[in-house]
Amino acid sequence: MTAMKSLIDKLEKNSVLSAEEYTQLIKSFTEDDAQYLFDKAKKIREKYYGHDIYIRGLIEFTNYCKNDCLYCGIRCSNKNTERYRLSKEEILDCCKKGYALSFRTFVLQGGEDPYYTTDRMTDIISSIKKLFPDCAVTLSLGEKSYEEYKAYFDAGADRYLLRHETADNEHYRMLHPETMSPENRKRCLKDLKSIGFQTGCGFMVGSPYQTAENLAEDMLFIKELRPDMVGIGPFIPAKNTPFEVRKSGTLGLTLFMLGLTRLTLPDVLLPATTALGTIHPLGREKGILAGANVVMPNLSPVSVRKKYLLYDNKICTGDEAAECRNCLQMRMKSIGCSIAVSRGDHIVKQGAKL
Repeated sequence: MTAMKSLIDKLEKNSVLSAEEYTQLIKSFTEDDAQYLFDKAKKIREKYYGHDIYIRGLIEFTNYCKNDCLYCGIRCSNKNTERYRLSKEEILDCCKKGYALSFRTFVLQGGEDPYYTTDRMTDIISSIKKLFPDCAVTLSLGEKSYEEYKAYFDAGADRYLLRHETADNEHYRMLHPETMSPENRKRCLKDLKSIGFQTGCGFMVGSPYQTAENLAEDMLFIKELRPDMVGIGPFIPAKNTPFEVRKSGTLGLTLFMLGLTRLTLPDVLLPATTALGTIHPLGREKGILAGANVVMPNLSPVSVRKKYLLYDNKICTGDEAAECRNCLQMRMKSIGCSIAVSRGDHIVKQGAKL
């Protein structure tokens, strides 16, 4: 047995490695080592979630953002982005169409848009929960105060996704403007957990200046935080940003980090992201086979999808919601999995419906 496979066995047994051990794996794994990891990750996923794949209906409701993150296509200084906002009625219409297609989680994602005040957001959240009491509402709205997060939770929001992007403070500052800090990002995640949200963090693979040591630190961070969800996708450059000529993150390393995450947090909810499908035609299927168990089709109106471009060449921007749903169902069936019609809570939270 190779040294890499021995480390994978150790991770499977203990659900944690040292920073040096994670770094060694990330730097030196072979295709054979990766497949060894994926086989174990798939078995662990099936132990907790069977062959069910959870779907989340993604509603990208605003591409306005006050931040100027160097990697993001909707950064505030990108003057070539055609901005839009969805009204409450348009958001509810997306939910109605999604519900008819068996979606039981709606993900409201947007830039950090000051237009959507706490009052506006709580009204939208409570309206969704009133119309669809058997559904979960996930938010992905960026950094807020404790009081704002608490208001969202009290209005009925169940989950919150806030990718930490990188756990290394110096690397974080290389990717973000001076107005943002890694300390505040981590504060937000701790606040979300303390309030009672099913909390998600995550990171990009292959982002500019990233090292294997950075990725090892990400693994230790998520082990300590113990989030319910972890979003991992490849970095993909976006036009009209400082990183537009950088290379994308690779499929192989992204899949490997998914597998490591499944072994590190065996019961985690782990998406096979749209970005994975963007860099490879079978990216999402490969993500599921590497240990993921969530996919997030788009419920946004087709008229705005091409305007919400965090990165270039994003897939499914022209497909109707029903097309996305049916396409994914066939894709999951092709690899021995099935779309579950449920809220898709974290296994520990199932039944509790936080």
